[in-house]
Parts: sequence; structure tokens; C-alpha cells
Amino acid sequence: MTTDETLNELLVKLFKNITEIEAQCLVTEEFRDISYNDFHIIEAIGTGEPKNMSTVAKLMRVTTGTLTKAIDALTEKGYVIRERSRQDKRVVGVYLTQKGRAAYAHHEEFHRDMIAQAKGELTEQELPVLIYSMAKLVDYFQAAYGVEG
Repeated sequence: MTTDETLNELLVKLFKNITEIEAQCLVTEEFRDISYNDFHIIEAIGTGEPKNMSTVAKLMRVTTGTLTKAIDALTEKGYVIRERSRQDKRVVGVYLTQKGRAAYAHHEEFHRDMIAQAKGELTEQELPVLIYSMAKLVDYFQAAYGVEG
């Protein structure tokens, strides 16, 4: 196998594994009513000040129409609250309920555990090399494909 084939295989496996493992770990008994994608919408909304729909849509790289359908479902399930701005009625802000904050914390905990496990497998010398290499990959994908991290 060539170096290019090896890198391709590793990148594809890594992406697939992280996606599948994250989906399995996030959708627990407590959060069985929301999807893997819903967790990422909740993450994009965050726990700070309410965000407007266009900001969340941009973070998710979807249209506001697509996001509206997902927000409708998350609102109905009690994870998100939607409010119109008092200053500009065209602007709709969204923020997390207590239940939404619990889902957000669950997602954050998954990532903290994943990082701790990955770091635990590396030596003190290997960790900076991994970080440097991953940063170079992120830079490449941002430059080549115009995506933001």
C-alpha cells in the first residue's frame, strides 16, 4: 500500500469511526428522542446568550429553512426555546432549556472523554506531533475547500 493509500484509508476510517462512535454514545436512554444531528444543533446554539436563527444556520452550514424544521422539533421536545426580538420582529433568537443544557453537557462530556482516552495512548513526545499534524490538516481543508473550523 502506498503512503497516499494509507493516509486515505486512515482519514476515512477515523472520520467514520468518530462519527459512528459519537452517534452511539450520544443517543442514550435519557436522550433517545433526539438525533445525532440534533446534538450538533444544540452545540451550535450553545449555553450563552440566545443566537439568531441565521447565525445557527451558518454554524451548521444549512439554510434557515432546514434549520427551522429541526428547531421546531427540538422546541416541541423541550430542548430549545424560540423568541422573536423585541427590537426587530423579523429576528428570531433561540436558546437552550434546562433539558437542552443537559444534552449540551452530555455532548461535551463525550468529547472530554474521547480526548482524554486519545491523549492517554500517546507519549509526551507524540502529543505535540499529533496536534501539529492535525492543525496542518485543518488548515489544508479550510484553505482547499473553504470550510471553517
